[in-house]
Amino acid sequence: MAGRRRYGREEPGGVGDQPAADPVAFAREIVLRQLDAKARTRAELVEALAKRGVPDEAAAEVLDRFTELGLIDDGAYAELWVEGQQRRMRSRRVLRQELRRKGVEAEVVDEALQQVGEEEDYEAALAFGRKKAASLTKLEGPVRYRRLVGALARRGFSSSVAHRVYREVLGELPEAGEA
Repeated sequence: MAGRRRYGREEPGGVGDQPAADPVAFAREIVLRQLDAKARTRAELVEALAKRGVPDEAAAEVLDRFTELGLIDDGAYAELWVEGQQRRMRSRRVLRQELRRKGVEAEVVDEALQQVGEEEDYEAALAFGRKKAASLTKLEGPVRYRRLVGALARRGFSSSVAHRVYREVLGELPEAGEA
């Protein structure tokens, strides 16, 4: 047996006198499988290839070629990530942290976040606040305040945005006069 078999193909690195599988072909297959599942950053793909023991030269060759073909594009990835996460009601600060954790360069992150201004950040916070407020209606004022402002803070919104959202959402609740 030439190496461990997984998904019907040979792993790189031969055993005994058997030749090793082609590391470039193996790297290409790993990258294609990763990209088939979902979009990924170059750094995520480098990590996946390293975990599978692909030599650095083969990994660089495959990743460079995929980048050249436009199949790996951290800029496009970052823009799509920001757009999707804004719909999931997250702040610019959290989006920046998540993209940096995924290995996207700071300049690319900054460029992607240009589409999210303070008003979009506030709108995302307000949408989350309205959604969260529905589960807080039966709580007393101080508890409701702590939970809503705390939830907004965990999503990366500033305290001024959290307080503004709280005031606006409370104005929409029927028992707002009680608070």
